[in-house]
Parts: sequence; structure tokens; C-alpha cells
Amino acid sequence: MLNKLLGRFSKDLGIDLGTSNTLVYSKDGGIVVNEPSIVAINTRTDQILAVGKDAKDMLGKNPPHIQMTKPLSKGVISDFEVTEKMLKHFIDRVHAESFTIVPRPRVVIGVPLETTEVERKAIEDAALSAGARQVYLVENPMLAALGARLPLSESVGMMVVDLGGGTTEIAVMSLAGIVTWKSLDVAGDELNKNIIQYAREVFNLLLGERVAERVKMRIGTAMEPDDALEMEMRGRDLLTGLPKEITVTDGQIREAMEKSIRTIIENIKATLEITPPELVADIYERGIVLTGGGALLRGLDKLVSRQAAIPVRIADDPLTCVVRGAGFLLDHDDLLKDISLPSATEGHIF
Repeated sequence: MLNKLLGRFSKDLGIDLGTSNTLVYSKDGGIVVNEPSIVAINTRTDQILAVGKDAKDMLGKNPPHIQMTKPLSKGVISDFEVTEKMLKHFIDRVHAESFTIVPRPRVVIGVPLETTEVERKAIEDAALSAGARQVYLVENPMLAALGARLPLSESVGMMVVDLGGGTTEIAVMSLAGIVTWKSLDVAGDELNKNIIQYAREVFNLLLGERVAERVKMRIGTAMEPDDALEMEMRGRDLLTGLPKEITVTDGQIREAMEKSIRTIIENIKATLEITPPELVADIYERGIVLTGGGALLRGLDKLVSRQAAIPVRIADDPLTCVVRGAGFLLDHDDLLKDISLPSATEGHIF
């Protein structure tokens, strides 16, 4: 009864709990949080020092007693306690300017395709402990499709490739259900690691994660661009131990990421091979939709289109597709009940 009363004054939320970024959509305010999924903890006092952008600024610059934690790995919880605190921080922030003393929102959260019941229960429990009164879990590609304005409930085949930080999820959907799918560990974080490994092997240069990510975003390409790109890359020389700066080109970064990009494309083709022919015909007509941060890699849509011989388009604002899909479901209860996963938590009365 108290939860229902508090719920009336709470804002229902859609949450994209990503490996790299966490986004929160409020029913009346749109996307209100878009922060890195990083938490800084002082191990001496066991207190949280910073969450999100503030914590990311400390990454690689922290003294030993400040521990940088990424509580999500490949889209699932690897540190329950820190995830709960991070979610509570974001829920409280959304309600900071309202009159709600104890927020009790309804929450829709996106989960990866390959999650086990135990992993789903961990996400539900973390959200409930963080203050949610009711938690609905929906698979990420379904939310991405809704966020990309695809007609999820119709009897047409559509293919979504959600390129996140920890996972790449490929799904063929029809009639508000997933028909065939594949989930890979090769995604944005893996591309960063490729660049770090390449710099070590080719230039004897030790790079930090943030530098590698910046290089990927600035000059990373999947195909040769019309104009050559280059930028400075700074790190530590492995031979002398001293700081070193080199200039890298888009061709070198493309070479570093080539194997991972090829793996993603091979899996897209493999998913099409096991898709029923009626749905393949629909996908050929409607095209493949790319969502997630990885969709912003220059030339990736053209390369996938060339290799799969199917039109490919990037969704509008691909980074926010999943959270916008979660926000859409807050206003469509019938569809939410239809596509949300069975609750892994029993015994809770909402």
C-alpha cells in the first residue's frame, strides 16, 4: 500500500544498463541521465566518491586507495553491490527536483539476449534494492527496434544489430518476438583492446583505455574514407619507459580492428542463413538496422551492406535507441506485458 502511494509521486523510468554507458529515460522528461557505467570507490572508507562522468575522468589517474569499478561486464552485473548503489544514485538524481521523499518508480530495464535466470534475478534485485517498486526486463534488441520506430508487432521480418560496449546482439524479429539471434562478446570494448594491442605490437607503445577509445571515435573506420584521417596518439614507450607521441592513420586503426569487424559481419551473415526464407525476403526489402554506439563507426553500414548484399541503415541517434524503446513501453502497458521476460524474483508484492 505504501509502495503504491509513493509510486504515485514517482517518475516511471526506462533504463539501458549498458557495459559502457547507463542511460535513464523519465516518462515526462525524456533522457535525463547519460553517463558512463563507472563508479569510483574509496577503499579506506568504503564510500562512493563519484559515479558516471566524474568517475570516468579519474580513470587511469587514481591512487591505489581509490578503486575504479565497472560493475557491468558484457551487459550483466559483475558487482551487485556497486550496481545497486549506481542505480540508486541515478534514481535519486532523477527525483531530486520532485517532492518525492522516497522514490518508488516502475522501471523497464534492457537485458542482453544470453542472460541466464540467475543474471536476470541479479538485475531485478539490484533495481528493487535501489528503490524500484516494479521491474520489467525486456531483451535489448526488442527495445532497440522500438527505439528505432520499427513496427515490432506486425507480421514482417526485421533485423536489428545492436552494437554495444560489451556485446553485439543480432536479432531477427517478427510479431513482437525474436525468431533467430546471435550474441557476441566482440563489441566496442573489444575494438578498444584491438587498438591497445596494435599500438603495443607495432609501435612498442602502451596506451590507456581512454586514449584508445578517443582514437577509435576520431579516426576509426570500417572502410577506406574519401579523405585520409590521422591524429596523435600518446602513451608510454615500452623500451625507454618514457612518454611518447606518434601519429597514426585511419588505415592503421582499420588494420587493428579488422579481425573484430570481420567477426561481427560473419555472424550477421550466419544469422541470416538460419532465418526462415519469408523473413529473409522481408529483411531484403526493409534492410538491416544498426543501433548502439558501434553503429557510429564510419563506413560500417556500407561494409555490412556490401558483404551481406542487403541494404543497411543506421537508426536515428543509435546510442539512445534502447533507452527510448524502454521509455516507449512505459506508455504501452499491453505491449510491455506481452514482451517482458518472466520475473525471476518471486515473493515480492508490488
